[in-house]
Amino acid sequence: MSHSIRPIDPLDLPQILALNNAAVPAVNEHDPESLTALVAASSYTAVVAADAAPQVVLGFVIAFAPDADYASENYRWFSARSGSFLYVDRIVVGAESRSQKLGAVLYDSVFDEARDSAVAEVFCEVNTSPPNPRSLAFHTRLGFTEIGQLATKNDTVIVALLSASVAAVPAT
Repeated sequence: MSHSIRPIDPLDLPQILALNNAAVPAVNEHDPESLTALVAASSYTAVVAADAAPQVVLGFVIAFAPDADYASENYRWFSARSGSFLYVDRIVVGAESRSQKLGAVLYDSVFDEARDSAVAEVFCEVNTSPPNPRSLAFHTRLGFTEIGQLATKNDTVIVALLSASVAAVPAT
């Protein structure tokens, strides 16, 4: 099955909200208003859809560049350490679409955007408590390495803070 990447359209938001909230606790929950605000504040968004059904969102990514008006603890941690990055706030693939390499397709688009924006690194985080070993293994395969850890949400979540050099990831 062939897939396409495209920017998030406002009509996609109900599907993205459902995918996002089904992925909790790997990502934090949103309501329609907070998701709309998140997308509006971001610098890069994309959905992946099957070419045969382009209106059906199979997965999505929301990312931020430096100097965004974004209060995330994780984003602020990365911002304090670099001025040349693209921060992946969330990347989600629906449960029924997993094992089709769609996460890698979305990350290819992120690295393409990072190259187009001439930034040095792509940052993200993965929960280690509660654990998300599948995501951590996936990010390691993509070339991400841990550069720190952070306790967030009143010490109820611990994340591994990850970085991948844009120059080290081949262009698609």
